[in-house]
Amino acid sequence: MSNSTGSDANSKRGLFARKPKPEKPAKAKKGPGRLKQLGQVFQMTRRHDPNVVWLMLLAFLGIVAIGLVIGLLINNWITLLIIAVPLGLLAATFILSRRAERAAFAQIEGQPGASGAALSVLRRGWILQEQPVAVNPRTQDAVFRAVGRPGIVLVTEGPSHRVKQLVNNERRKLNRILPNVKIHVIETGREDGQVPLSQVAKKVQKLKKELTKQEVQAVEKRLSALGSSKLPIPKGVDPFKARPDRRAMRGR
Repeated sequence: MSNSTGSDANSKRGLFARKPKPEKPAKAKKGPGRLKQLGQVFQMTRRHDPNVVWLMLLAFLGIVAIGLVIGLLINNWITLLIIAVPLGLLAATFILSRRAERAAFAQIEGQPGASGAALSVLRRGWILQEQPVAVNPRTQDAVFRAVGRPGIVLVTEGPSHRVKQLVNNERRKLNRILPNVKIHVIETGREDGQVPLSQVAKKVQKLKKELTKQEVQAVEKRLSALGSSKLPIPKGVDPFKARPDRRAMRGR
């Protein structure tokens, strides 16, 4: 009897014994907050453009001063001050965003893949080729491609006299495949007739629209079907490494 009673008690203890709590999954590390990101953008921009501090301060104080003057004229300066302060902060942030974009491009200028990175900030509606479509392995000159409603855009990287042959070869190939699609060529650089990296996206967006959205998709499908014959990318040409920080360029 004692053995059976003891075994019953042991079994009950086993039934009601506390089960070990499951381990909580490790919390993912949170990225920096908005204010911290803004601080990082500000520090990066100030290193390359010390005047950004004075421009931001001038914009903020100018808008606040205008608000105060209008408020005093209408005998309601408190309300106008409440309105002017957020507007001044918005103006300062806008200036920081524009200057940060220039600073980001200044950091990657001259690096292999910088022209492709300049295309990466294009807005929706563009289909970008991440890797160069033509490369000179010896000089590392390259041609990048984007497809959108204006047609096909080829963006070059390298001196004009060297990259000309690459562009002509790519243009001939595209004319053979897509004879009715307009091809635009934009040369990046600081020479005469070339476009600085910070202006490439604006230049592309100003091109006249020639295709419908459906035609853009059809052109990209045709190009993708023939993409197996791409040249290998030489060492040092990596558009991913040359990509600027989009958050920094937007001021966020």
